[in-house]
Amino acid sequence: MAETLTLTPHHNGKLGVVHVAVTEDHTLYVAGERTRVADGEEKVLSRSGITVRRNGDEYTFTR
Repeated sequence: MAETLTLTPHHNGKLGVVHVAVTEDHTLYVAGERTRVADGEEKVLSRSGITVRRNGDEYTFTR
């Protein structure tokens, strides 16, 4: 079963044991990996295998 977490800018949380954060400038940090995702884009992060999808100011992380 997939775990999901939805965050907006300037918030952070944990997806299982993996720390995830969205900064005010829409930079994402997932397990120490830094990236950006355009609105409507989905990206799989190589270090953690977590998928992130952006919809406006909402970022949905799935593991």
